[in-house]
Amino acid sequence: MSEISTKPYLIRAIFQWCTDQGLTPYLAVAVDKHTIVPLNFVQDGQIVLNVSPAATQSLVMGNELIAFQARFGGVAQNISVPVDNVAAIYARENGHGMAFEVSGLPDDGTEIESEEAHEVVSEAPDDSPEPPKGGARSHLKLVK
Repeated sequence: MSEISTKPYLIRAIFQWCTDQGLTPYLAVAVDKHTIVPLNFVQDGQIVLNVSPAATQSLVMGNELIAFQARFGGVAQNISVPVDNVAAIYARENGHGMAFEVSGLPDDGTEIESEEAHEVVSEAPDDSPEPPKGGARSHLKLVK
């Protein structure tokens, strides 16, 4: 019997902590051909997604896949992210959270085919302050 990774459990725990504290949980995701995300917002092979209850519908955080629906440009879209591609989960307001090692991604600079993913833009309330930037010290811990 193969051992199940602790990563999906830790992601769910930080998500729950964020929502219990009234904070906005964000996922930093390494994008590859297995992710269905808004490619026009991918920067350096990564995208940050707001996964708060206010920004998502039908959020399912499984052991292998995180999936939800959100409105993008007024149109409901499906988002799908393999748990292995999650690089971090953190609170938007203060940057507290956890970073993870991302495995299984190509190191050869392979381009993502645009027809392999849906191009969408997340709409979420923008009344929260931005996370710490610049010289602010990160509270994320890398988990291997």
